[in-house]
Amino acid sequence: MSHRILPAVALIMITVAVTACGAEEPDRSPAAAPTPTVAVPSADPASPTGPAAVPAPTGEASPAAPAAPSNAAPRPSAAGPGAGGTTERRPPSPPPVELPPRQAGAPTGREVVAAFRAAGLKAANVRDRSVDCGPDGLGLGCSELVVTDNVAVYVFPDESSAGDLAELWSGAAYRSGTVVLNYLEAPTPRTDRPRYEKVLDTLR
Repeated sequence: MSHRILPAVALIMITVAVTACGAEEPDRSPAAAPTPTVAVPSADPASPTGPAAVPAPTGEASPAAPAAPSNAAPRPSAAGPGAGGTTERRPPSPPPVELPPRQAGAPTGREVVAAFRAAGLKAANVRDRSVDCGPDGLGLGCSELVVTDNVAVYVFPDESSAGDLAELWSGAAYRSGTVVLNYLEAPTPRTDRPRYEKVLDTLR
């Protein structure tokens, strides 16, 4: 009887030991092991899982277009005057003053001044002020007016106009033909005036 019990007890102990070892060791069966999943990108470029659908890394910002400087000059408009633009119109320049022509054979104002200088008389700082003869000036109706620091020379288109102005400036003027010498704005002494008048008479 005792000989049969011993094998049975040994069998039970072996069974318990095997069961305990099975509980400690994990199931190494290939069926029980988890199968790793590998994502393979699709070769189709239209597939959302392909390389084209992979978003850019969030740590890198895509380059933006450079902003135009705030002080950049505005581009000129392509619209011309006929497209609603305005054209600046300058006022027309006044027509040139037309003075009456001097009498044929009469000396010019500069010829009279040149004769004074040739005779040794003072005639400094020559200026042409013929514009004062017209309506925009003094309206004297003369053909030419040449002024110096010593005497002013008026050339008129006729002797009648010259005589009228000589009488108006009586005591400070001298007339010879169509030319009138005026001393009103000149410091020429009265004792020197006859010398100018004599030279003027030689030019007739």
